[in-house]
Amino acid sequence: MNIEFSKVDFSYNNQLVFSNLNLSVEQGEFIFLIGKSGAGKSTLLEMIYMNVLPQSGYVQAGEFNSDLFSQDKIPFLRRKLGIIFQDFKLLEDRNVYENLAFVMNITGAKKKQIKKKVYQVLTDVGLAHKQQNMPNELSGGEKQRVAIARAIINDPEIILADEPTGNLDPETSLEILNILKKINSRGVSVIFATHNYDLVKKHSAKIIKLENGRAVKVLLKSKNSD
Repeated sequence: MNIEFSKVDFSYNNQLVFSNLNLSVEQGEFIFLIGKSGAGKSTLLEMIYMNVLPQSGYVQAGEFNSDLFSQDKIPFLRRKLGIIFQDFKLLEDRNVYENLAFVMNITGAKKKQIKKKVYQVLTDVGLAHKQQNMPNELSGGEKQRVAIARAIINDPEIILADEPTGNLDPETSLEILNILKKINSRGVSVIFATHNYDLVKKHSAKIIKLENGRAVKVLLKSKNSD
């Protein structure tokens, strides 16, 4: 799924967020989205899953265009996306398995298929042994790994990660980044919004900075580990 922002303007409560913002994301790219608090990182991600629409200009997400978008198209768009939040957004009254199965139940998947897929994605994030645990029995890093498993369970074309390491310590943050790098290596696009510049330095990727209402490519980093 390719993403394009074309001449996007958006204000919130009379505060300018975007002015003539242009941005393209090619299928399979890994992009760090940086910028000061209030620069519009979350808003930009919300525009991709069309929870927020531009006031002028347009956003194209695969076959979906914000100019022609209607509420009945939301389920079809969201199935192509995996969304990860800073605060995990797990269902606290369901165990890990049930949290993941819930996502597949919505699409009408069969029980046998769900069981196999849940085990697969939990193995991907190193938590196959935690299927029966409740969210309150998990660490912050484990909760975020469950959230990643939930995001990839329907084989999305793009992952939108909104400050996914914001509540985590540096070591756990690096673990989360490495999991997302592994997912990206399979051809899944990743947009990783963060203010953690130390983390950004640990991975070779395109860096886009939101500044003064625009999206600016900072540089294409050469690989340098720590």
